[in-house]
Order: sequence, then C-alpha cells, then structure tokens
Amino acid sequence: MKATILLFTLVLSVTGLNAQTLNDLLTNETPTGPQTVEALFKATRVINGHSVKQLRKGELDFRISHRFGRVNSGAYEFFGLDQSNIHFSLEYGLLDRLMVGIGRGTFEKTADAFVRYNIANQQNGKKSFPLTISYLSTIEAIGLKWSDPSRTNYFSSRLSFTQQLLLARKFSKLTVQMMPTFLHRNLVPAEIDQNDLFAMGIAGRYKLANRLAFNFEYYYVVRPIPQRTSPKMYNPLAIGFDVETGGHVFQIVLTNSQGMREGAFIGKTTGSWLNGDIHLGFNISRVFALNTKKK
Repeated sequence: MKATILLFTLVLSVTGLNAQTLNDLLTNETPTGPQTVEALFKATRVINGHSVKQLRKGELDFRISHRFGRVNSGAYEFFGLDQSNIHFSLEYGLLDRLMVGIGRGTFEKTADAFVRYNIANQQNGKKSFPLTISYLSTIEAIGLKWSDPSRTNYFSSRLSFTQQLLLARKFSKLTVQMMPTFLHRNLVPAEIDQNDLFAMGIAGRYKLANRLAFNFEYYYVVRPIPQRTSPKMYNPLAIGFDVETGGHVFQIVLTNSQGMREGAFIGKTTGSWLNGDIHLGFNISRVFALNTKKK
C-alpha cells in the first residue's frame, strides 16, 4: 500500500512538472509585444492608384500596366482591343519604410517619379495601432509636342504634382483604404479649368482564395467650378482581380480611365461607366530581391 501511494505521488509530481515546463515553453514562444498586420494588399498598386503595400529594403518591383480602348467602340475596333496604352515602371525599396519609383507611359507620353514613406503599421496585441499609414509624393511630366511651338513654351508647364495620404486597415479577409489627395497642374487646357484638384479616394481588397482577391478603387474629385470645357471629366472607378502566380502578381482590370497615373486618372478621366466607356486592362508585378547579403 505504501509503495502504491509513493508511486502515485511520484507520477503526480512528474506530470505536474511536465505540465509546468510545457506551459513555460508555450509562454516563452508566444509573442507578447505588438504584431504587425501583413498582406493588406499584394501589390504596390490597388489598381491605378497606390496601396500601402511597401517594398522592403533592396527589393525591386518591375511593373507593366496595360489598358485597351473602350469596350463600346464596337466590332470595328475589336471592342477596344485594337487600341492600347502601356506603362512601364521600376520601384525600389531604399529602406524598409522608404521606396521610390520611376516610370514611362504612352498616355500623353508621360514620365513620372514618386517617393513614398511608411509612417506607421497596423498592429495587434499590446500597444496595438489601428491603421497602416503612408505618405506619397509624385511628379509627372507630359512629353507631347507643343500644340503651338511658335509661342514661348516652358518646361514647367508640362509638370503636375500629387500629394496623397494612404490610410488602410485590414479586417480579416477585407482591407479598406482611404486616400485624401491633392493634385496640382501647372498648366490646364483653359483658363476656366482648375489648376488644383482635391479628391477623396476609397479602395479595398477582399481575399477570395489563397491566390485570388477582388479589388476596387474609386476617387471622388471635388470640382467646385462647373465644367465648361469638352470633353467632360468623370470620377475614376476601377475593379479588378489579383491572381498570384509564383513570383508574379497579375491583375485583371476594368476601368473608365485610360491613364494609369494620378495626374491622368484623377484629372483626365473622360469615360463614363454608364455610357459603357470601359477599358479592359491588366497589371503585372514582378519583385526581385537585390539585397542578397546573408544576415
């Protein structure tokens, strides 16, 4: 009887010791600090505009964006497929929080550059933070020949500038992003047109599967002065799907904007969804890790 009691006591002690040791291990392995929320977006663009997706230091993103003509152009134009605009860009992570980019597009032969800084990241756990916040600054230069070369033309007249704040939050499978935007154009077509435009953008991503997501993007452009020039400008709306294929992110796009940079799709969208002025297009993103130093 004494041997049985002694054996039972020993088993309880060992079991308790093992449980305590396992509990200590789990406690040590469980993170106690704030955890950064990842994968709000899979690419640095939602569709046309920027997302809060940040390239890490040493990463290079080569992007090809393509927009066909309007679907309602009819069978003669093969429903827009006979026409196209294309944009190439290179984006690079200088630091984990700082990235830059340059690009060139056929729409108005525009060259562009940008810098984007990640201010804060959404975090869970202790000292959580509700949003991922980035600041974007861009410059664009139109490369078209002057309509009247006989007059005095200035290079500065080709330029436009965008300042934008990106505010995003991820809710499980859904990410929502707001984009308050200021666009300044040095030269506009007519005196009645506004050099400065304010816009509020809203965008989102919903994860449908491990490698498939639905994206949308809309900008409401504030125009306090009634439009008196032709053609009429509309607010840009775009929808699309992200398809991850290994090292690539492929986006299938439908949008009423032919331009693919802020100065074009915010200030120069002449198509209306209600009239069928819809452009089929795609974006392809390929990221290369140039910083191969082992830590």
